[in-house]
Amino acid sequence: MTLAVEKLAVVRGGQALLTDVGFCVAPGEMLAVIGANGAGKSTLLHALVGDLEPAAGRVLFAGRAVAGYDRRERARRIAFLAQASPLTFPFAVREVIALGRSPHASGRVIDAEVIDRAAAATDIAHLLERAYTRLSGGEKQRVQLARVLAQIWRPEDGRDRLLLLDEPVASLDIGHQSLIMRCLRRVAATGVAVVFVGHDVSLAAAHADRLIALADGATVANGTPAEVVTEATLARVFDAETHVMPHPVTGAPVVLHD
Repeated sequence: MTLAVEKLAVVRGGQALLTDVGFCVAPGEMLAVIGANGAGKSTLLHALVGDLEPAAGRVLFAGRAVAGYDRRERARRIAFLAQASPLTFPFAVREVIALGRSPHASGRVIDAEVIDRAAAATDIAHLLERAYTRLSGGEKQRVQLARVLAQIWRPEDGRDRLLLLDEPVASLDIGHQSLIMRCLRRVAATGVAVVFVGHDVSLAAAHADRLIALADGATVANGTPAEVVTEATLARVFDAETHVMPHPVTGAPVVLHD
């Protein structure tokens, strides 16, 4: 098992942000985390990558506590895309993606090949020589995605690999949302465990193997898309009236709301 989270609790400033959260993610599996604003989704990802120390419980990566990895070893095997990735210096797009290869010692030729493949996978190959600061919001998002993909692209760089993404399709158009989700599925198929936060529940249900729904820092539901994406669960998580129906082609649950 690549990732195992056991009875995880996170407290900051005396406030409990996560309480008794637990789940596992296997190599090749995609797990989506859903919940309302302030439910603890981003806090969970920061705890998984080791940025936040648990008040209780533990996070195990490849059988070891995440906190037990030194920064370089962790960076070789765990890539994290936060909600905000500020970068104001006019690096070329190729240079931004290359930052994802910095933990590795794979050499210039291999790194260049990985950068090109990650750029192609995120539809930014035509932007590689452009200045990052001159891109649109959606283009910048895809560059940052390419950067973290480049970080864990090669199985040779680490036996167990984990990709953590906080709203990876934010600011993307419908076409690029679909492209990125299909890209993540291909990356997962190489043995990467993928955990992503998403606000579009229908999109998450269409592409994830399993979902976790959080409310007030606690797990409300954990299971397959059909098990988690129900009208009762969504009412509890989002305090909203919804209608859930199967997609006419895939059968995945689709959420309708006023």
